[in-house]
Amino acid sequence: MKVQIQSVHFDADKKLLEFIKERVDKLNQYYDGILRSDVVLKLEKSEDASNKIAEIRLHIPGNDLFAKKQCKSFEEAVDMSLGALKTQVKKHKEKVKGL
Repeated sequence: MKVQIQSVHFDADKKLLEFIKERVDKLNQYYDGILRSDVVLKLEKSEDASNKIAEIRLHIPGNDLFAKKQCKSFEEAVDMSLGALKTQVKKHKEKVKGL
């Protein structure tokens, strides 16, 4: 699966990029029909400490799965987004098997 990462208004460091690729690749163990994933990291201008947003879109045949989370760190936001996507992937796999 191809993982495309885009950071908006900042440059993500190599460590963060590797972390994201490693975590997103783990979704393949739940469903091997994922074609590619797009990850968008954003910094929201606010006084709140939880101003880091991670949006992840999985491209699969038929439709796309999407999750967006806002947390204090990008790692936490990515983990929470992937948790939501894991649930969506499992439901999609069940739906496909049922057809």
